[in-house]
Amino acid sequence: MRRRRLVFVCLCCIPAVLLLYLINSHRDITTVNLLGFTRREAKLAERVREVEEQNQLLRRQLSISQNELVSVIRESQQNQTGLDKTERSAKMSSMKRPQKTGRQSLVCSYREPEVPKCETIHVAIVCAGYNSTRSVVTLMKSILFYRKNPLSFHFISDSVAQLILHTLFQTWSVPGVDVNFYLADNVQGEVSWIPNKHYSGIYGLMKLVLTKALPETLEKVIVLDTDVTFATDIAELWGIFRKFTSKQAIGLVENQSDWYLGKLWKNHRPWPALGRGFNTGVILLHLQRLREFSWMQMWRLTAEKELLSMLATSLADQDIINAVLKQHPYLIYRLPCQWNVQLGDNTLSELCYTEVQDLKVIHWNSPKKLKVKNKHVEFFRNLYLTFLEYDGNLLRQELIGCNKSRTNHVEDVLNTIDEDDPCYEFRRARVVQHRTHLYYIEYDYEPSSDGNDVTLVAQLSMDRLQMVEALCKHWEGPISLALYMSDSEVQQFLGYTLSSEILRVRKNVGYHIVYRDGPFYPINLLRNVALQQVTTPFVFLTDVDFLPMFGLYEYLKKSVISMGLETFKKALIVPAFETQRYRLSFPKSKAELLSMLDMGTLFTFRYHVWTRGHAPTNYAKWRTATTPYRVLWEPDFEPYVVVRRNVPDYDRKFVGFGWNKVSHVMELHAQGFEFIVLPNAFTIHMPHAPSFDIAKFRSSSQYRKCLKILKQEFVKQLSTRYSKEFNVEKRKLKR
Repeated sequence: MRRRRLVFVCLCCIPAVLLLYLINSHRDITTVNLLGFTRREAKLAERVREVEEQNQLLRRQLSISQNELVSVIRESQQNQTGLDKTERSAKMSSMKRPQKTGRQSLVCSYREPEVPKCETIHVAIVCAGYNSTRSVVTLMKSILFYRKNPLSFHFISDSVAQLILHTLFQTWSVPGVDVNFYLADNVQGEVSWIPNKHYSGIYGLMKLVLTKALPETLEKVIVLDTDVTFATDIAELWGIFRKFTSKQAIGLVENQSDWYLGKLWKNHRPWPALGRGFNTGVILLHLQRLREFSWMQMWRLTAEKELLSMLATSLADQDIINAVLKQHPYLIYRLPCQWNVQLGDNTLSELCYTEVQDLKVIHWNSPKKLKVKNKHVEFFRNLYLTFLEYDGNLLRQELIGCNKSRTNHVEDVLNTIDEDDPCYEFRRARVVQHRTHLYYIEYDYEPSSDGNDVTLVAQLSMDRLQMVEALCKHWEGPISLALYMSDSEVQQFLGYTLSSEILRVRKNVGYHIVYRDGPFYPINLLRNVALQQVTTPFVFLTDVDFLPMFGLYEYLKKSVISMGLETFKKALIVPAFETQRYRLSFPKSKAELLSMLDMGTLFTFRYHVWTRGHAPTNYAKWRTATTPYRVLWEPDFEPYVVVRRNVPDYDRKFVGFGWNKVSHVMELHAQGFEFIVLPNAFTIHMPHAPSFDIAKFRSSSQYRKCLKILKQEFVKQLSTRYSKEFNVEKRKLKR
């Protein structure tokens, strides 16, 4: 009886304890909670749970897509009557039948040798230009999603791709990932003599020189095209190296089209190949053995011989590698077909995946990419799009037990911040490392040789994207934009830009993606990203919701020379105005603007809510001014200015709304900059819905308190740095 009572009491206590825990978990506690977690540890645990849920969801999506594909294939096989069974059987047999090279037949279902947990897997990728870096990101996501081993990437690239990818990986900061770059310029001479008709140009021949381009200490490497997507752990592919014989040095999947059989069209004459030939989108390359076999001399002699009759390559490196393997078949290891399911033109890849359900790598080896014709392409497209829009921040997973990850500087800094500080989230936002993809769309612009060129610098989020078209109509010069977006929003932005008649022809706009991470809009980080990519000597620092007057670009180019900006510390002020009308007949001159100002169609910017921000511009004097005039800096002054490119960065401690521009202008003042108002320049703020950060500022007293604290800290630091005292009035911010 006593034992029953004890059990009853325990059962009653469990819900009570659970209820107590749930109540405590929802409080904003400053001490450890019921389970002994601090606030930071509890948030970390919640983040880990969210990441795991995201990954589980993605795995379910991938599994569903693959199961649907298998189901459709089986159904189509049962209903198919158009294809002659004998012909189909002969094609499948020819694709799978190995050549008589002393090797065993290809087996598609098998278990790969396991790779030790902490063994580093080396991957080489040729990447050049702006647009190809986008494909690299999707490829990286698919590899990182499944991987369990440290990775070392080796990029053979031009200077453009190197800048983009170096910044991307540095800011992505994925544990257990090492990245190395090798300029293609250093080895271009080895292949530039080869006539090549392939759309990839000279970079399509770079795989031929990997034994020379990569370090001699690198023994083996997986070589990938940028247009492949992994559906499994890359370690499985790495493990196949253990199956190589002592002479085998190149692992390839058989070509899944009739290209090298010469049957695609009349008079089609391909390069020589073993049977159907091999596709070079996925290669296992044993560099050490190739060097021992004098690979550079081997392929060169073969290419010189074949070019006497072939005149040029059609498929770049693939043609030459196939010709070499025809002469030296002992080099080849035949990879199972699912390691390179090819979705190019005239593909017969279905003959692979009808027999194999466990697909490993999808290869979009056609210039049409996702538009390629294949009755199952929708399922492959879904696999690709899933990774395309997947949140890359979720892939920053630590490799447990390998001890090869570099110390994370951000984590070190975060550990120094007091987690009980009521402004902890503000201080954390200052040091968060945001993944950054520079020049997301092709950029082509050379600054004018006159030395007076000016780039417009601004930042925006998805809700301001429609402003970019209007901005490009008003400003014909170069533009540097930092865009704060999620992975899925970036794809919407890309589609919007490429479909816009205005934006798709503008090659002098640099679009720099900063991926969303955290609760605050990192406005000053965005400005720094855009500012740091400027190549002209001068910049116009503005916001994307302002439209400059027509002709401002040319006016500023003349002004920077006449005002001596190159020599003197001067900031040229472009007076700011605003309208409450969404449809505005934009003034074509100063006289027209003054008329609209008198009629109440336009107003001086923020005159009714934040006079201090622009009052020092002295609009009354500007009305009649015909020559530039100097104004004095005052507290809270935040004009839009033209300055030299090498001005100080914006202070990252200011995120969201409030004091972000003010702090920068204040530092210009601390450095001794003069502020000069241009008499015939203006820019107009266009109306839009208030941002989320403004709403938080207005509704949260804690937000305003933290901003005041950050402001005081900034002024104190600035005074120490420049040995100056600043007369900053301690007045309540009214924004």
